[in-house]
Amino acid sequence: MTGSAPPIPAPTADRLARALAAVRAVAAETLRFFDDPALSVMTKSDRSPVTQADIAAEGILRRELLGAFPDDSFLGEETGSTAGTSGYEWVVDPIDGTKSFIRGVPLWATLVGCRRGSEGILGVIAVPALDETVYAAVGGGAWHVRGSAAPTPARVSKRGSLGESLVCSSAFTSFDHRPASMGGPAGGRAARDRLEEACLVSRTWGDGYGYLLVATGRADLMVDPLMNAWDAAAVETVIREAGGRFTDWQGRERIDSGDGIATNGLVHEAALAILRRSQPAPG
Repeated sequence: MTGSAPPIPAPTADRLARALAAVRAVAAETLRFFDDPALSVMTKSDRSPVTQADIAAEGILRRELLGAFPDDSFLGEETGSTAGTSGYEWVVDPIDGTKSFIRGVPLWATLVGCRRGSEGILGVIAVPALDETVYAAVGGGAWHVRGSAAPTPARVSKRGSLGESLVCSSAFTSFDHRPASMGGPAGGRAARDRLEEACLVSRTWGDGYGYLLVATGRADLMVDPLMNAWDAAAVETVIREAGGRFTDWQGRERIDSGDGIATNGLVHEAALAILRRSQPAPG
């Protein structure tokens, strides 16, 4: 681990060092395919795209992480889960933002999280095309790296109201695809409209990049109406160690609810109030 972070337990420090090395290997691999007109694109059963770069990148993560820690569990978006016995679980998304990747937009990210039991212990958000990374371990703070420069502390913004905030999301049209159990399309659309009206600026600088912006104080909140565990595991730890908050739309600190919101902490309750107004009452 680089930088001058406070000491963290050796099992966590070892895993963070391996995660950062694995992410660097993934960056080299994915950048070979990025903006390549010959890139092969396939469609998964959920109608989302996947490329040979996604599959190759997840293969690197699986090999590097389980090679170093063979008793750990592993969950990846493309290759599924492998059970372990150590109590540690890696949760990864090799290319978060495949649609951007396919189109040559540089805002896709590689996400690597590690959990012990139900708690996140480390997270890495890397944006290879911008050569920018934020990483964190519980108790060690969050750190921001640009290129070959030394890591600097990553901290959320100090903006205290939605009226001065920049809100990001992966795609504001995705609010229209929330299932009935989560408020349905109408509830999602109402949440989006109210957030956009309440905030100063709204941008779809989304996927992992949006969370990197929150962690480094450039955006104030990032909202995902549809979210998988592999989208959330890395960013949960990064945002919290950067001084912010990450919850689901009900304010629960979990990664498996199907939605998520990260903020600087100061605007979190105001944002949650807007989101909750659009959701069905608990049954």
